[in-house]
Amino acid sequence: MMRHLSSRCFLVVLLTFVLSGCAHKPETTTVPVPPAINQGESQAPAQGSSAEDENAIRVRGKRPLLVQTGLASWYGPPYHNRRSSNGEVYDMNGYTAAHRTLPLGSMLRVTNVKTGHSALVRITDRGPFIKGRMLDLSLAAAKKVDVWAPGVATVRMEVLQTPAPIDRGGRWAVQIGGFEEERAADQLKDDLAQRYQNARVLCFPSPTGNWWLRVRVLADDRVRAEEVARETRTPEGGIFLVRLD
Repeated sequence: MMRHLSSRCFLVVLLTFVLSGCAHKPETTTVPVPPAINQGESQAPAQGSSAEDENAIRVRGKRPLLVQTGLASWYGPPYHNRRSSNGEVYDMNGYTAAHRTLPLGSMLRVTNVKTGHSALVRITDRGPFIKGRMLDLSLAAAKKVDVWAPGVATVRMEVLQTPAPIDRGGRWAVQIGGFEEERAADQLKDDLAQRYQNARVLCFPSPTGNWWLRVRVLADDRVRAEEVARETRTPEGGIFLVRLD
C-alpha cells in the first residue's frame, strides 16, 4: 500500500513539474525575411542608411525632371563638419551632394554608368569647382555609387524633385579660382571691382588652402552673372556660374 502511494505521489510531482515548465516556456515570434537588395544596388554604410531611406520616401515613384550624364567625384575631409552652402553642417556620412546650379534641396538619383549601383542624394552644397565635373558626392554616397575607390566616375544624374524651378529664377553669382596665392586673387579682385562697379567681389580661402573669388552682380541676376563669366579671364583656376539658392 505504501509502495503504491509513493509511486502515485512521484507521478503527481513529476506532472506538476512538467506543467510548470510548460507554463513558463518563452513565446516564439516570426521575424519577416528582409527584402532582397535590388540588382544594381549595393549596401550603404550603416551611418547613412536612415538618411537615404528618408530621401527615398520623399521621391518614390517620381519621374525625372532632368537627366544628365557626366563625371562625379567625392569630398570628405577637410570639409567634414564645416558649413555647407545651404547652412547645414556637412556630414560626409550622409547622403548629400554638391552641384553648381541645381536649386539647393533638390533630390537626385545618381547611378554609376559602369556598375549600375545607385543612390539617392540631396543637394546641400556648391561644386565641384573643377572643369569637366558635374557632381561632388558625399563619402557615403560615393561608396554606394562606386566613385570612392577610383575618385572619379561617369554617372547618370536624374533630378527627381526641386524646391524651385531649374530653368528660371534663382540668385546667381560667378566663382573664380582656385588661386595658390592670395596676392593673385586680390589682383583679379581689384580688376573686377573696377570693371563692374555695381558688383560685389569677395575673396575667401578654401579649407584646402587655396583662394577663391565670388562675384555678386547687381540683384544676383543670372544674365548679368553669365556676362561676367563670359568676359572674365584668369591665369589660373576656372570660372564657374553658381546658383546661390
